[in-house]
Amino acid sequence: MQTIDILGVPHAYELTAPTASNDVLVFIHGWLLSRHYWQPLIEQLSPRYQCLSYDLRGFGDSQLAQATEVKYRACTGYSLIDYAKDLALLLKQLQLETAWLVGHSIGGSIALWAADQLPQVKGVICLNSGGGIYLKEEFDRFRAAGQQLVKLRPRWLCQVPLLDLLFTRASVARTIERRWGRQRLIDFVTADAEAALGMLLDSTTEAEVHCLPQVVARLQQPVYFIAGAQDPIMEPQYVRHLASFHPLFEACGANVAEISDCGHMAMVEQTAAVAAQLQTILARYDA
Repeated sequence: MQTIDILGVPHAYELTAPTASNDVLVFIHGWLLSRHYWQPLIEQLSPRYQCLSYDLRGFGDSQLAQATEVKYRACTGYSLIDYAKDLALLLKQLQLETAWLVGHSIGGSIALWAADQLPQVKGVICLNSGGGIYLKEEFDRFRAAGQQLVKLRPRWLCQVPLLDLLFTRASVARTIERRWGRQRLIDFVTADAEAALGMLLDSTTEAEVHCLPQVVARLQQPVYFIAGAQDPIMEPQYVRHLASFHPLFEACGANVAEISDCGHMAMVEQTAAVAAQLQTILARYDA
C-alpha cells in the first residue's frame, strides 16, 4: 500500500506494474467498503493491464482523521461529483493518461461522473451498479436505515465472536470466504462517520438519482453494466434501466451482462465470471 495526498487527505492506493497495454484499469469501491475486494480480480487481470485500486476519502485506509490539512473541509463534500474530482486529481498525480474505470455499486456512479468530466477515461464498466429511478418511500427507508447503521457502530464490534460470519452472507447469493466477511466488518466499523453519512445522503436525493441517467445519456465513451442475477441491493431491472440511457443499449441491451448465482459482491462471489466479462469488453477496444 502507498499513499498520496489529495486535498490534504492521504489516499491509500495500490498500483500494479505497467504492461504492454496503454490502458490502466481503475477500480472504485462502494459504500462502507474498501479497495481490498478488488485484489482477486486484479490478480487475474494485472498480467495484461496495469491496475489501480484505491480507498475513497473517508473509507478503508483513506481516513479523514489522518489529514494533515483542513482545507478539504472547505472545498470538498461527499457527493458523487466530489468523489469524481478526487479521482481526477489522483489520476493526474499518478500521471495516468488513459483509463478504464471499473466501479462497484456507488463506485459505479462515481465512475460515470468521472467519465463525464475526464477526457482520459476511455470507458466505464459498472458492477452491481444501476439506478436512475426515484421511489420516495423506498429511498426514505433506505436513508433512515443507513443513518442508523452509521451511527450505531462501536469499534468493539470487530471483537464480537463470529460476527464476521454474518457479513459473509449479507447481500450475497452464495456465502463468501470468511476473510471477506472479516474485511466487510472492519470496513463497516472503521469508515469515517462524516464521509459515510455524507455519501449516503448526497447520493440518494431525488435530484441526484434523476441526474444519473442524464450523465449516462451524454457520455461519449462506451459504458457497460454487469449485474448479479440475485443482487438484493441493485436488482438487475435497475441495472438495465440505467444502462438503457446509453446508445450501446439499443443493440438488444448489448451493454448489459448478468451473472447467475451472484449477489451484490460480484468481484468476490464470482471473480472468474467477472474477470471474463471484463476481458471480453476490453478486448473490443484494444488497439
